[in-house]
Amino acid sequence: MDRWVEETFHPHWRVRLAADEVLHEVKTDHQDLVIFKNRTWGTVLMLDGVCQLTTSDEFIYHEMMAHVPLMALDKPKQVLVVGGGDGGVLREVLKHPSVEKAMLCEIDREVIDTALKYYPEIPGNTFDDERSVVVIADGRKFVAETDERFDAIIVDSSEPIGPSAALHTPEFFAACKHALKDDGILVTQNGLPFLFPDQLRDTTHAFAGLFDHVAPYMCTQPCYFGGPFALNWASNEDDHLDITAKKLAKRQEKRGIETRYWTPAVHLAAFALPRYVETVVWQAIFDGRNDRAKNGRGKNKNDKKARA
Repeated sequence: MDRWVEETFHPHWRVRLAADEVLHEVKTDHQDLVIFKNRTWGTVLMLDGVCQLTTSDEFIYHEMMAHVPLMALDKPKQVLVVGGGDGGVLREVLKHPSVEKAMLCEIDREVIDTALKYYPEIPGNTFDDERSVVVIADGRKFVAETDERFDAIIVDSSEPIGPSAALHTPEFFAACKHALKDDGILVTQNGLPFLFPDQLRDTTHAFAGLFDHVAPYMCTQPCYFGGPFALNWASNEDDHLDITAKKLAKRQEKRGIETRYWTPAVHLAAFALPRYVETVVWQAIFDGRNDRAKNGRGKNKNDKKARA
């Protein structure tokens, strides 16, 4: 009989995946890690009882994390990925020919090593690319102390529990803002808003208190059980959001980037939020703007509700 590996993140219900073959299981200094084969999902990685990726659908998350911010930029050159030791986001970042340095800051070297050993199809040759720079460090500390300035910072963290909780705080986002160029873009994952609207609310509130423009967007990630998956965007440059499908298509063609999920139409549609998500986002932006005004940091002169 197959072993069943259960997600333990949800307090009132469970999802179990058949582990046809357990490839690797270990408790590191930072997290509990298990990798196994499943006939539907391919190779599955679970950290601390939460499904993080499968080789069947990883392209969706990684493309939307990377191409939504980078396609909005004219010529992204310096990109930082915080977390993402599996190499999937880094792989997509390096598809952009203008990128001169793609830095990955991962707290746990074993995440990278296990990716290369057990699902090498995800990173591919990413870590051998001469533009890749891998730093094994606490992402919060690295961002706070770096002197470099990035066109985009992509926070590919796990859920806000355990060590990853530090990558979901206003203090961390403020450090990210400092490490961005003036027109840079910050993107982070925000979980499942149907089940955990507080995650999206808290990040949006923090973003609105720091940046002129906040724009959560969504995708459908099959292995993240519980509804559409949210990501969040922040920038001080409004032109990044006022891009057309025609311009996106032209950039994709010029850059020679092939995708399986991201398209210019999907890019634009991802920012169209369901009402239950809009309600959370609008209130969080309103509260964040008020906090910003009270703290004397100024108010965005061009608020646009969910795409403020």
